[in-house]
Amino acid sequence: MTSGAAQPICAESDDGALVQAYLSHVRIDKRLAERTVTLYTADLVRLSQNAEAAGVGLRQVQSAHVRRWVAQMHSAGRSARGIALILSGWRGFYVWLGRQWLVSQNPVQDVRAPKAGKPLPKALGVDESVQLASHVEEGDDPGLEARDACITELLYGSGLRIGELVGLDVAASGTARGWIDVQEGEAHVLGKGSKRRSVPVGRAALAALERWLAARPAWAKDDPALFIGQRGTRLTPQHIRVRLKRRSMLAGLSTPVHPHMLRHSFASHVLQSSGDLRAVQELLGHASIGTTQVYTRLDFQHLAKAYDAAHPRAKARKPPDKAG
Repeated sequence: MTSGAAQPICAESDDGALVQAYLSHVRIDKRLAERTVTLYTADLVRLSQNAEAAGVGLRQVQSAHVRRWVAQMHSAGRSARGIALILSGWRGFYVWLGRQWLVSQNPVQDVRAPKAGKPLPKALGVDESVQLASHVEEGDDPGLEARDACITELLYGSGLRIGELVGLDVAASGTARGWIDVQEGEAHVLGKGSKRRSVPVGRAALAALERWLAARPAWAKDDPALFIGQRGTRLTPQHIRVRLKRRSMLAGLSTPVHPHMLRHSFASHVLQSSGDLRAVQELLGHASIGTTQVYTRLDFQHLAKAYDAAHPRAKARKPPDKAG
């Protein structure tokens, strides 16, 4: 192919010539990478095959055709993201045809890929959670170890959001966003929407808190924050993320752990043990039970794994027959 602008096309060009002209346009005029051009080529081959099977030319394709092809791809198991990328390639092709005055409308313009299924939140297993919480990093400064252990216990043991955790003060006051009542074994936090709630703090977390409070004065200055750094200032969410990721790696976990993963683990494990979705909603501070219902999917996932591992007929399971 010669360098310079892509060659103009005429209205009588066949489908193959239209596709080649467009690919020349994106390669030469738009200077797209060869990898991108290769992907566009595959998308347009698929489009041409679909149009041929439907008995129409590329310039005669209608939105109804495109929707049917989307449904076929979805039924065949292609992911929502994959379909969206294909539609994007087709859409660009018809935009270009429109600029050449070869189509009066873009048949892909108002067609959208199926909505991607909402991924399940990542949660640790019970054994992994305990492994992380009970890990002791002997080489760390004792104050750092005590603080990080307390942070881990509160995130997993009480299901706190990271913003709620960093907002905790050492003591209750008129300006405190949150605090822990050691005598009552409760954390009082300010959650989303400036809504206050109280959540239980378990024995392991209270013991970790006692160790941290004994170490904290060595760094303390005037900041009322419960969790401070060695300079005496309140920890930031990013600092906690970095420390927790480090702790999970040193504890030998297979995946890096972030604070929200411990919140998910808390919710999943409480639901597995109690089956009380409404209680989990209250503990997490969710305004809607619908937000909490994602954990029923996690719970079923746990049950399904237990079934597959334990039941002698598990490997014989088959999807239910949808036929009437």
